Amino acid sequence: MKDTLRQTAADITAEAFGLLMADLKTDRPELYIFHPEQLYDKLEIPKDPKMGNYALPLFDLAKILKQNPIALNKQLAERQNLIIGAHDNYAHLKFEAVGGFNNTRIRIETLAQFTLRQIGNNAREYGSSDLGKGKSIVIDFSSPNIAKPFGVGHLRSTAIGNSLYRIHKKLGYTVIGINHLGDWGTQFGKMIVAYRKWGDERLLMADPVRNLYDLYVRFHKEEKENQTLTDEGREAFKALEDGDDAAVALWQKFKDYSLAYFQKVYDRLGVHFDYNTGESFYNDKMNAVIDRLQKAGLTEISEGALIVPLAEFGLPACLLRRADGATLYATRDLAGILYRAESYHFEKALYVVNTGQRDHFKQVFKVIELLEKAEMVPLEKAIAPRLVHVEFGWIKFADAVMSTRVGNIIFLEEVLDKAVSLAKAKILEKNPDLKEIDKIADQIGIGAVIFADLSTRKEKDVNFDWDKVLNFEGETGPYLQYTHARLSSLLRHYAKEKPTEINYTLLAHAEEERVIELLYKFPLVVEEGADSCEPYIIVSYLLELASAFNKVYQRKDNQGRIDKIISDNFELTEARMALVRAVRTVMNEGLYLLGLEAPNEM
Repeated sequence: MKDTLRQTAADITAEAFGLLMADLKTDRPELYIFHPEQLYDKLEIPKDPKMGNYALPLFDLAKILKQNPIALNKQLAERQNLIIGAHDNYAHLKFEAVGGFNNTRIRIETLAQFTLRQIGNNAREYGSSDLGKGKSIVIDFSSPNIAKPFGVGHLRSTAIGNSLYRIHKKLGYTVIGINHLGDWGTQFGKMIVAYRKWGDERLLMADPVRNLYDLYVRFHKEEKENQTLTDEGREAFKALEDGDDAAVALWQKFKDYSLAYFQKVYDRLGVHFDYNTGESFYNDKMNAVIDRLQKAGLTEISEGALIVPLAEFGLPACLLRRADGATLYATRDLAGILYRAESYHFEKALYVVNTGQRDHFKQVFKVIELLEKAEMVPLEKAIAPRLVHVEFGWIKFADAVMSTRVGNIIFLEEVLDKAVSLAKAKILEKNPDLKEIDKIADQIGIGAVIFADLSTRKEKDVNFDWDKVLNFEGETGPYLQYTHARLSSLLRHYAKEKPTEINYTLLAHAEEERVIELLYKFPLVVEEGADSCEPYIIVSYLLELASAFNKVYQRKDNQGRIDKIISDNFELTEARMALVRAVRTVMNEGLYLLGLEAPNEM
């Protein structure tokens, strides 16, 4: 969806640059790079709204031209405003030279008309674009381990990945969401041994995942005292790799129980995957990868193991096959990358995985890069530059990282249950007559947990604090949901159809102007969230929008009375309700992009 106001600013600036270059009499034709299409993308949104709607930094150009950026900017602004003065259609724009930034200011009534009409005409499609049309994005996220509980530690990958899935979808990409389940490796040999020694079919059927988890923890405790268990676990996994019927049957049982359990958690979170293809899916694809690496001359034998040495790149060797012939996680990831590239022809492949796996992905991506260089793959067709590790910090409890091996994990469903229970208690306290209390409590409680995760920038650790997570006041998910419910209440109370004509000049208060500026900004915020792979961008924006609207809602007139949105002034009320509709639409869509529900009542 092309922004015509932004395009007009780009067109005028391109024309002004042409005049400026002619006056400077430059003999550098390569400087004529400021075509409108390029400028459209270069225009930034200033952090301070007082600086205008767009800003174009001129420092790089000034350096090339050997000009002072401030003086150059003044000359450019003079020519931009001369062009505006010669065209009545450009009267809604003004250009200002502020230091080395060339700022564009759009008249507020024009911005209001353009933005509110765009939102009204497009509804929740506002902010969508064809940026990703014809392109595929693969997102690998969540990825819990079979036969282990879905702990709070899995929430970050799940919440971040789900939000990125929705954001990229909104931008027109074909998105492939993959749950790369941990369903292979030596731990399954250990699980098989543990179940055979201490398992009980009745306990497994009654509560499969908790029972399997207890067996896993018990194995690791007893393994410390009995080293033969380690050997038994390796032998059991070797039997599984060799296709032993009994071992495969037990593994499949563990997997079926786990998938049913995981799906219940995903249903509660509103998370969707296109494929649940775990590590085992790539078992029959690894030999081909190893063959390619060997033919490319990238492998060597080290202490009986097959590796790709990476010391010259400051990385540990990438281990492909152990001395006993067993393959590893890295081998399966390499097979997965090549399979996904061939199957989906992705523009990018995002791996939403904890920062603890940083070196692993550096190794795997580097091996792909070396393979493509050895095979002389052209850069435009290369896979390696399109691989992205979307890393994030740990979730900690009392500053301690949870571990499944020692049994100090907190089940995510217990956290969700507690949040929902608290939400219901709050509703019963404040609005006991509310309809569908259980449904709304579910939306609020689960939304609070997801938001608590996404409201921290992904590279930072989240210290999970019950009081903060379940605090329904301040900068929280419930605060945003309540703002949406307040907007919905206003629309129910007014209960009139959208008018055909609105006097946008009546939205003249500073508080209303700020809301309009933020609404106009939403499409760029969505793009920024995708570019940075950072849902926090959406979080920060929604908090700012909610705060700005609540200032409109609570504004007082000259006599100190609340300046009500719905009043006896019909024309003013119509204009303000157009603003309410627009804010509600954007809040609703923004919450969806984060994975939160948007209740109409609270």
